[in-house]
Amino acid sequence: MYITLSLFLVGFYFLIKGADWLVGGASSIAKRLKVSDLMIGLTIVSFGTSAPELVVNLVASFNGSGDLAVANIIGSNISNILLILGISAVIFPLAVKKGTTWKEIPFSLLAVIVLWFLANDFLIDGQNVSALSRIDGLILLSFFVIFLYYTFGIAKVEGEGDDVRKYGVWTSIAMIIAGALGLAFGGQWIVDGAIEIAKFFGMSESLIGLTIVAVGTSLPELAASAMAAWRHNPDIAIGNIIGSNIFNVFWILGLSAAIKPIVFNLNLNTDIYIVISATALLFLFMFVGKKNILQRWQGIVMLSLYLAYIVYLIIRG
Repeated sequence: MYITLSLFLVGFYFLIKGADWLVGGASSIAKRLKVSDLMIGLTIVSFGTSAPELVVNLVASFNGSGDLAVANIIGSNISNILLILGISAVIFPLAVKKGTTWKEIPFSLLAVIVLWFLANDFLIDGQNVSALSRIDGLILLSFFVIFLYYTFGIAKVEGEGDDVRKYGVWTSIAMIIAGALGLAFGGQWIVDGAIEIAKFFGMSESLIGLTIVAVGTSLPELAASAMAAWRHNPDIAIGNIIGSNIFNVFWILGLSAAIKPIVFNLNLNTDIYIVISATALLFLFMFVGKKNILQRWQGIVMLSLYLAYIVYLIIRG
């Protein structure tokens, strides 16, 4: 048990560091091939920061741990909004662009609603088992393509991009290989550890997925948004979170289900409702007090709600 727990904790380091190395190496090579900073930011960096959740989901899915796979995504989305945006707003009030308020936040809400419809075969069609089938996965991926199309269109208009650092060719290749290995081993250790911890303490895999695994795989988003808030760059702080939530549902769950269907635990519907409520609350906050600004007191409210959610999860078991 101690070895498993140690590998579980070390797995988060390898997972996050692996994603960082992979993004750094791939971005460097893309830069050497004259790919624009904008294109690198929208593709390699965006996909790379979602790599922790993706790897954990794929490993969990192939291991037959559907609860862990879905709970990881739902839990990440809840922690992204209530925990990470809450912390970021407390650090510095976040001014939100009208496009984010009226397009990206509603699109994030749509993602969770679509997930509820696709996952609840039992409630909607009266099927014996609820699951995200391959067709459901392809539907989610289709929405993801629409989101990418929208993102590229916005980026061309606003001209946003990332300043990419260049490394030597062999250094870049080494970073890509090390990053891939880090993701592979880290993801496997986290899933194995989560299953063992759940068994040892008599907890469900979904509880572990909604809490420890969800927050752990969201650490890159936490670091990026908190630092952006500290540097008074609200666009990155909030855009990073909303984009991540959309990526999580449409890209990660979509790809996971397309590769291997995922059985859906109806108990997770409550957590989906919480994601919907948290996203709706974020939208509502844009019109309360100072318009299009996520204020410090609102951040405190979100953090309090996240704490209450964790207490609820512990009581629920």
